[in-house]
Amino acid sequence: MVRLTDLELIKALREDSDRSQVELARIFGVSEAAIRKRIRKLRAEGVIKKFTIEVDIRKLGFEVHTLIGLDASPEKLIHVLENLKNMDTVLGLYTSSGDHMILVECWFKNMEELSSFIKKLNNIDGVVKVCPAIILEKIK
Repeated sequence: MVRLTDLELIKALREDSDRSQVELARIFGVSEAAIRKRIRKLRAEGVIKKFTIEVDIRKLGFEVHTLIGLDASPEKLIHVLENLKNMDTVLGLYTSSGDHMILVECWFKNMEELSSFIKKLNNIDGVVKVCPAIILEKIK
């Protein structure tokens, strides 16, 4: 029997957020009510923000999964983020302390769409560098 901790429950939900509370209770050797209460508590505390899915982008017609590193002039950073936040193409938007100030996650049907998007990014006032990286394979 696995001892139920918040981190273990979160790990199980990250592996498959569609698991039923009955299945989770069986995995952890606790009652369904205990699982329900723990999930409700984690949501109320803002630890669990939402439940989501993982998709096979190729089955949706997308062939190119990218993480794009962007650098912006410091005085235009908020302006650049606002522009990116409003783009339907942008699936994930992050600020970073790494090699780039901003990371943008996108899916494209082909390389031409990616190329067109890069041109669009370069035209945003304040963008000084665009560095796309194509994800070849998801390992974990």
